[in-house]
Amino acid sequence: MAAEISTPSVRNTLVFDIETIPDVAGGRRIYGLGDGDDQGVAELLQHQRRIETQGATEFMRPHLHRVIAISALWWHGEQVKLSSFGAAEDTEARLVAAFFQFIERHAPQLVSWNGAAFDLPVLHYRALLHGIPAARYWEQGQHDQSYRWNNYLSRYHERHLDLMDVLSGFQGRNVVRLQEMALLLGLPGKLGMSGGEVWTRYQAGETAAIRQYCEVDVLNTALIHLRFELTRGHLDAATYAARQEQLRSHLVQRDEAHLAEFLALWPENLPHVQG
Repeated sequence: MAAEISTPSVRNTLVFDIETIPDVAGGRRIYGLGDGDDQGVAELLQHQRRIETQGATEFMRPHLHRVIAISALWWHGEQVKLSSFGAAEDTEARLVAAFFQFIERHAPQLVSWNGAAFDLPVLHYRALLHGIPAARYWEQGQHDQSYRWNNYLSRYHERHLDLMDVLSGFQGRNVVRLQEMALLLGLPGKLGMSGGEVWTRYQAGETAAIRQYCEVDVLNTALIHLRFELTRGHLDAATYAARQEQLRSHLVQRDEAHLAEFLALWPENLPHVQG
């Protein structure tokens, strides 16, 4: 079960993001809410969360989020590919299974923004709910000793690199939203919608648009990741520029409206890059 770890010379990195909606079916079971309409159940779940947090937030805990999109950018050798797992009409179980099957086959380094606090815990609970096997992901050295020192679960290991967590110095008071970090660096940021609109857009049947929104979040995260690799000496300025150009070329070839919009807002030369 040995796996190759990403290095500057050999890329096997999956930058990922998820989009979720309230798990109204789970909420009904947990709180005995009966057969109320989905919107009403979602509002009750949000109200319950406001009570739990004394009004601080209505954002539900990870186990009450249902996954409707998982998007990723895969750097593999000299190839790069942006995609969303499965199809827009796929069940949650199929999407989550596809994500963990990818890890099983390719053992990539995972890169996220706030993935340790949100995306991965959500995926943990949903995999548990659907009975989805993920042996390589959960490996911590029981069968492969290399995972003892570098696995997906340990906060300070790099098989999963949560950029928000690392850049904050692992201090919650220092964390930054993806949108703010992207705009600070001169990147396009979010396009077309915000996370708070996902539930409404899903109810309107706009799952394809949600997947596109998720892909844009992945692109912002991927470009922040390249910048991070530059600052910590894993990329020199020339390689940093070359990888950006590689990604730009991939997006041009895709010829999709949301990617064209991202390209139009992505500066050819980001500021403050030292040679």
